Amino acid sequence: MKIVVINGTEIKGCTYHLKECFLNSLDGENTITEFYLPKDAPHFCCGCKTCFFKSENLCPHAKYIMPIWNAILAADLLVFTYPVYALHAPGQVKALLDHLCCHWMVHRPEKVMFKKRAVILTQSIGAPNGTAQKDVATSLTWMGVSSIKTLGFGLMEGVIWEELSEKRKQQMKLKIKKLASKYQNVKTVQKNLKVKMFFFMSKIMHKKTLKTEKQISADNQHWIEQGWLVK
Repeated sequence: MKIVVINGTEIKGCTYHLKECFLNSLDGENTITEFYLPKDAPHFCCGCKTCFFKSENLCPHAKYIMPIWNAILAADLLVFTYPVYALHAPGQVKALLDHLCCHWMVHRPEKVMFKKRAVILTQSIGAPNGTAQKDVATSLTWMGVSSIKTLGFGLMEGVIWEELSEKRKQQMKLKIKKLASKYQNVKTVQKNLKVKMFFFMSKIMHKKTLKTEKQISADNQHWIEQGWLVK
């Protein structure tokens, strides 16, 4: 199984150890590609809209973003792991997601994304994890990922892994191993209702814009090439 891991922090603390527990709990021969933010995607989107109007390959930050995107396209399982900052995902995670918006269904979705599974692992000192997980889950859903599972922890005892009690560590590891047991093999994924609905809405939108465009947009050209629209 090909796995891509997006680490939302370069610090090898609690988040890192939880992620390692998940990866080490996966059986079989897996190919794991990891990216660490912000090192591997150090720039914010500058809002030039080049990716929307022309191509993501012409993005000013393409040399950072395209290797990540190509790895995502080639993967069977996507793992996003990050700490919770101010009840949301860290800014560096949002910066990456901003660069990938051109692959949302309202723009240029990729067919292979409909078959992928994703896991989101988060931790906080004690704040709810749901909103921070939703930041990534929303983007993945709009990119066509139907199978997304989340697992978050409120550490409470502290933010230093070595200072957590063995009891607390074991509790978290058991939950992570239970989640990992669902990802021992590549499985066929069917579009869920939400993804089907988003795709249907997007198709209607593209059909309408295609009728009025004097020059076919990059988005509509992509939909035509995928066989989803007819000129």
